[in-house]
Amino acid sequence: MTDSSPAGPSDSSSPAPAAAPTSDPAPAGAHASGPWLLALHSSGETLGVALQHLGGQEPPRLAAFPLGRGLSGALFTCVESVLPAPQWSRLGRLAVATGPGGFTGTRLTVALARTLAQQLNLPLDGVGSFQLMAQRLLRQGAVAPAPFWVVQELPRRGLVAGLYAPGGQGGGGRRGAGGAAAGWADQGWGDPAGDPGPLELAAPRLYRGASALADAEAALLPAGEEAPAPRCPAEVRQPDDVAELLRFSQAAAAAGRPAPWSPVLPLYPTSPVDAAG
Repeated sequence: MTDSSPAGPSDSSSPAPAAAPTSDPAPAGAHASGPWLLALHSSGETLGVALQHLGGQEPPRLAAFPLGRGLSGALFTCVESVLPAPQWSRLGRLAVATGPGGFTGTRLTVALARTLAQQLNLPLDGVGSFQLMAQRLLRQGAVAPAPFWVVQELPRRGLVAGLYAPGGQGGGGRRGAGGAAAGWADQGWGDPAGDPGPLELAAPRLYRGASALADAEAALLPAGEEAPAPRCPAEVRQPDDVAELLRFSQAAAAAGRPAPWSPVLPLYPTSPVDAAG
Protein backbone atom coordinates (compact mmCIF):
# COMPACT_ATOMS: atom_id res chain seq x y z
CA MET A 1 0.00 0.00 0.00
CA THR A 2 1.96 2.89 -1.30
CA ASP A 3 1.47 6.60 -0.78
CA SER A 4 2.90 8.52 -3.71
CA SER A 5 1.03 11.76 -3.05
CA PRO A 6 3.03 14.92 -2.27
CA ALA A 7 3.96 15.48 1.34
CA GLY A 8 2.07 18.73 1.34
CA PRO A 9 0.32 20.94 3.85
CA SER A 10 -3.12 19.55 3.05
CA ASP A 11 -4.54 16.10 3.73
CA SER A 12 -6.98 13.99 1.75
CA SER A 13 -10.53 15.28 1.84
CA SER A 14 -12.01 11.89 2.71
CA PRO A 15 -10.68 9.46 5.31
CA ALA A 16 -9.83 5.94 4.28
CA PRO A 17 -10.30 2.91 6.51
CA ALA A 18 -7.27 1.58 8.32
CA ALA A 19 -5.42 -1.07 6.35
CA ALA A 20 -3.81 -4.21 7.63
CA PRO A 21 -0.04 -4.25 8.02
CA THR A 22 1.69 -4.63 4.67
CA SER A 23 4.40 -6.80 6.14
CA ASP A 24 3.68 -8.96 9.17
CA PRO A 25 6.26 -11.72 9.59
CA ALA A 26 5.02 -12.54 13.08
CA PRO A 27 2.78 -11.15 15.81
CA ALA A 28 4.30 -8.61 18.17
CA GLY A 29 6.27 -10.40 20.85
CA ALA A 30 6.77 -13.59 18.86
CA HIS A 31 10.51 -13.09 18.42
CA ALA A 32 13.27 -13.20 21.00
CA SER A 33 12.65 -11.01 24.01
CA GLY A 34 14.10 -7.54 24.20
CA PRO A 35 13.10 -3.90 23.91
CA TRP A 36 11.27 -2.66 20.82
CA LEU A 37 12.10 0.13 18.40
CA LEU A 38 8.96 1.83 17.08
CA ALA A 39 9.00 4.22 14.10
CA LEU A 40 6.12 6.51 13.05
CA HIS A 41 5.79 8.45 9.80
CA SER A 42 2.70 10.50 8.87
CA SER A 43 4.11 13.28 6.69
CA GLY A 44 1.98 12.11 3.77
CA GLU A 45 -1.54 10.79 3.25
CA THR A 46 -0.57 7.35 4.54
CA LEU A 47 0.54 6.56 8.08
CA GLY A 48 3.61 4.33 8.19
CA VAL A 49 4.40 2.27 11.29
CA ALA A 50 7.48 0.08 11.71
CA LEU A 51 8.50 -2.17 14.57
CA GLN A 52 11.61 -4.23 15.26
CA HIS A 53 13.52 -5.37 18.30
CA LEU A 54 16.19 -2.84 19.19
CA GLY A 55 19.36 -4.20 17.64
CA GLY A 56 17.38 -7.10 16.19
CA GLN A 57 18.09 -8.83 12.90
CA GLU A 58 14.61 -10.24 12.30
CA PRO A 59 12.52 -8.75 9.47
CA PRO A 60 10.77 -5.61 10.68
CA ARG A 61 7.02 -5.45 11.05
CA LEU A 62 5.85 -2.78 8.57
CA ALA A 63 2.38 -1.32 8.17
CA ALA A 64 0.81 1.35 5.95
CA PHE A 65 -2.58 2.91 6.70
CA PRO A 66 -4.07 5.23 4.02
CA LEU A 67 -5.99 7.42 6.46
CA GLY A 68 -5.90 10.91 4.98
CA ARG A 69 -7.77 13.20 7.36
CA GLY A 70 -8.90 10.21 9.38
CA LEU A 71 -5.52 10.01 11.12
CA SER A 72 -6.60 11.84 14.28
CA GLY A 73 -9.33 9.31 15.01
CA ALA A 74 -7.40 6.20 14.01
CA LEU A 75 -3.80 6.83 15.07
CA PHE A 76 -3.90 4.85 18.32
CA THR A 77 -5.85 1.99 16.73
CA CYS A 78 -3.30 1.70 13.94
CA VAL A 79 -0.30 1.80 16.25
CA GLU A 80 -1.90 -0.76 18.56
CA SER A 81 -2.48 -3.09 15.61
CA VAL A 82 1.31 -3.24 15.28
CA LEU A 83 2.22 -3.06 18.98
CA PRO A 84 -0.61 -3.29 21.52
CA ALA A 85 -0.60 -0.60 24.22
CA PRO A 86 0.08 -3.09 27.07
CA GLN A 87 3.44 -3.73 25.40
CA TRP A 88 4.46 -0.07 25.08
CA SER A 89 6.35 -0.41 28.36
CA ARG A 90 8.72 -2.72 26.46
CA LEU A 91 9.76 0.06 24.07
CA GLY A 92 13.46 0.88 24.11
CA ARG A 93 13.66 3.64 21.50
CA LEU A 94 11.38 5.68 19.24
CA ALA A 95 11.72 7.38 15.88
CA VAL A 96 9.42 9.83 14.11
CA ALA A 97 9.38 11.69 10.80
CA THR A 98 9.31 15.44 11.45
CA GLY A 99 8.22 16.69 8.01
CA PRO A 100 7.83 18.71 5.90
CA GLY A 101 4.37 17.29 5.50
CA GLY A 102 0.73 17.80 6.29
CA PHE A 103 0.36 20.11 9.27
CA THR A 104 -2.04 17.94 11.25
CA GLY A 105 -0.63 14.56 10.30
CA THR A 106 2.98 15.37 11.13
CA ARG A 107 2.02 17.12 14.35
CA LEU A 108 -0.02 14.17 15.63
CA THR A 109 2.69 11.53 15.35
CA VAL A 110 5.39 13.88 16.63
CA ALA A 111 3.19 14.67 19.65
CA LEU A 112 2.56 10.96 20.29
CA ALA A 113 6.26 10.09 19.97
CA ARG A 114 7.31 12.96 22.25
CA THR A 115 4.74 11.96 24.87
CA LEU A 116 5.80 8.33 24.88
CA ALA A 117 9.48 9.28 25.01
CA GLN A 118 8.90 11.65 27.92
CA GLN A 119 6.67 9.33 29.94
CA LEU A 120 8.77 6.22 29.34
CA ASN A 121 12.13 8.03 29.47
CA LEU A 122 13.15 6.83 26.00
CA PRO A 123 15.46 8.16 23.28
CA LEU A 124 13.58 9.72 20.35
CA ASP A 125 15.10 10.18 16.89
CA GLY A 126 13.46 12.87 14.76
CA VAL A 127 14.27 12.67 11.04
CA GLY A 128 13.10 14.89 8.18
CA SER A 129 10.75 13.33 5.65
CA PHE A 130 12.75 14.81 2.74
CA GLN A 131 15.91 13.18 4.12
CA LEU A 132 14.14 9.84 4.18
CA MET A 133 12.96 10.34 0.59
CA ALA A 134 16.50 11.23 -0.45
CA GLN A 135 17.89 8.09 1.15
CA ARG A 136 15.25 5.94 -0.54
CA LEU A 137 16.01 7.47 -3.94
CA LEU A 138 19.73 6.87 -3.47
CA ARG A 139 19.23 3.31 -2.26
CA GLN A 140 16.97 2.47 -5.19
CA GLY A 141 19.34 4.03 -7.71
CA ALA A 142 16.63 6.44 -8.82
CA VAL A 143 19.07 9.38 -8.86
CA ALA A 144 22.64 9.75 -10.07
CA PRO A 145 25.42 9.99 -7.45
CA ALA A 146 25.40 13.78 -7.59
CA PRO A 147 23.46 16.62 -5.93
CA PHE A 148 19.69 16.59 -6.44
CA TRP A 149 16.68 18.47 -5.14
CA VAL A 150 13.63 17.02 -3.42
CA VAL A 151 10.89 19.46 -4.41
CA GLN A 152 7.25 19.96 -3.61
CA GLU A 153 5.16 22.52 -5.48
CA LEU A 154 2.62 24.45 -3.43
CA PRO A 155 -0.09 26.25 -5.41
CA ARG A 156 0.13 30.03 -4.98
CA ARG A 157 2.94 29.64 -2.44
CA GLY A 158 6.03 28.50 -4.32
CA LEU A 159 8.30 25.51 -3.85
CA VAL A 160 9.43 23.65 -0.75
CA ALA A 161 12.81 22.17 -1.59
CA GLY A 162 15.83 20.54 0.03
CA LEU A 163 19.17 19.78 -1.64
CA TYR A 164 20.84 16.38 -1.13
CA ALA A 165 23.83 14.37 -2.31
CA PRO A 166 25.35 10.94 -1.59
CA GLY A 167 27.10 11.14 1.76
CA GLY A 168 29.85 8.73 0.79
CA GLN A 169 31.40 11.38 -1.46
CA GLY A 170 32.30 13.49 1.54
CA GLY A 171 30.36 16.47 0.28
CA GLY A 172 32.91 17.52 -2.32
CA GLY A 173 33.57 20.77 -0.51
CA ARG A 174 29.94 21.78 -0.79
CA ARG A 175 28.43 23.85 1.96
CA GLY A 176 24.83 24.17 3.02
CA ALA A 177 22.91 27.27 3.98
CA GLY A 178 24.07 27.03 7.56
CA GLY A 179 27.73 26.23 6.88
CA ALA A 180 29.18 22.77 6.38
CA ALA A 181 26.83 20.31 4.74
CA ALA A 182 25.31 17.82 7.14
CA GLY A 183 24.91 14.09 6.57
CA TRP A 184 23.77 11.12 8.60
CA ALA A 185 27.33 10.54 9.79
CA ASP A 186 27.56 14.15 11.01
CA GLN A 187 24.45 13.52 13.08
CA GLY A 188 26.00 10.43 14.65
CA TRP A 189 23.87 7.90 12.80
CA GLY A 190 26.73 5.77 11.47
CA ASP A 191 25.31 2.93 9.37
CA PRO A 192 26.89 -0.42 10.37
CA ALA A 193 26.49 -1.55 6.73
CA GLY A 194 28.79 1.26 5.62
CA ASP A 195 26.10 3.43 4.02
CA PRO A 196 26.70 7.03 5.20
CA GLY A 197 23.25 8.14 4.05
CA PRO A 198 22.32 11.36 2.26
CA LEU A 199 24.22 14.58 2.70
CA GLU A 200 21.84 17.49 3.27
CA LEU A 201 23.33 20.47 1.46
CA ALA A 202 20.30 22.67 2.17
CA ALA A 203 17.45 21.88 4.54
CA PRO A 204 13.91 22.12 3.14
CA ARG A 205 12.61 25.67 2.93
CA LEU A 206 10.11 27.69 0.96
CA TYR A 207 11.20 29.36 -2.31
CA ARG A 208 8.99 31.75 -4.26
CA GLY A 209 9.57 29.96 -7.54
CA ALA A 210 11.94 28.25 -9.95
CA SER A 211 14.17 31.32 -10.34
CA ALA A 212 14.67 31.60 -6.58
CA LEU A 213 15.55 27.91 -6.44
CA ALA A 214 18.07 28.35 -9.26
CA ASP A 215 19.68 31.27 -7.41
CA ALA A 216 19.96 29.18 -4.27
CA GLU A 217 21.54 26.33 -6.20
CA ALA A 218 24.15 28.66 -7.70
CA ALA A 219 25.10 29.80 -4.21
CA LEU A 220 25.15 26.30 -2.70
CA LEU A 221 27.08 24.33 -5.31
CA PRO A 222 30.74 25.07 -6.15
CA ALA A 223 31.94 26.24 -9.53
CA GLY A 224 32.19 23.41 -12.03
CA GLU A 225 29.25 21.47 -10.55
CA GLU A 226 26.85 20.24 -13.20
CA ALA A 227 23.72 22.38 -13.24
CA PRO A 228 20.88 22.36 -12.87
CA ALA A 229 20.68 19.62 -10.28
CA PRO A 230 17.83 17.17 -10.93
CA ARG A 231 14.53 17.94 -9.20
CA CYS A 232 12.76 14.94 -7.72
CA PRO A 233 9.11 15.23 -6.63
CA ALA A 234 8.58 15.05 -2.88
CA GLU A 235 6.57 11.84 -2.73
CA VAL A 236 6.11 9.91 0.49
CA ARG A 237 6.01 6.17 -0.16
CA GLN A 238 4.91 3.84 2.58
CA PRO A 239 6.01 1.54 4.00
CA ASP A 240 9.36 2.24 2.27
CA ASP A 241 9.98 5.56 3.99
CA VAL A 242 9.10 4.37 7.49
CA ALA A 243 11.43 1.41 6.87
CA GLU A 244 14.23 3.90 6.15
CA LEU A 245 13.37 5.70 9.39
CA LEU A 246 13.54 2.45 11.33
CA ARG A 247 16.83 1.47 9.72
CA PHE A 248 18.61 4.67 10.63
CA SER A 249 17.23 4.73 14.14
CA GLN A 250 18.66 1.25 14.59
CA ALA A 251 22.01 2.57 13.37
CA ALA A 252 21.79 5.54 15.74
CA ALA A 253 21.18 3.21 18.65
CA ALA A 254 24.07 0.96 17.60
CA ALA A 255 26.33 4.02 17.46
CA GLY A 256 25.26 5.08 20.96
CA ARG A 257 23.79 8.33 19.70
CA PRO A 258 21.88 10.21 22.44
CA ALA A 259 18.42 11.25 21.33
CA PRO A 260 16.61 13.55 23.78
CA TRP A 261 12.92 13.98 23.00
CA SER A 262 12.64 17.72 23.68
CA PRO A 263 14.35 19.02 20.47
CA VAL A 264 12.17 16.83 18.24
CA LEU A 265 9.58 19.15 16.69
CA PRO A 266 7.62 19.26 13.42
CA LEU A 267 9.24 21.09 10.52
CA TYR A 268 6.95 23.71 8.97
CA PRO A 269 8.77 25.45 6.09
CA THR A 270 5.53 27.12 5.01
CA SER A 271 4.96 28.95 8.30
CA PRO A 272 3.46 32.43 7.71
CA VAL A 273 6.24 33.99 9.76
CA ASP A 274 8.90 32.73 7.31
CA ALA A 275 9.58 34.84 4.24
CA ALA A 276 9.99 32.83 1.05
CA GLY A 277 13.27 33.16 -0.82
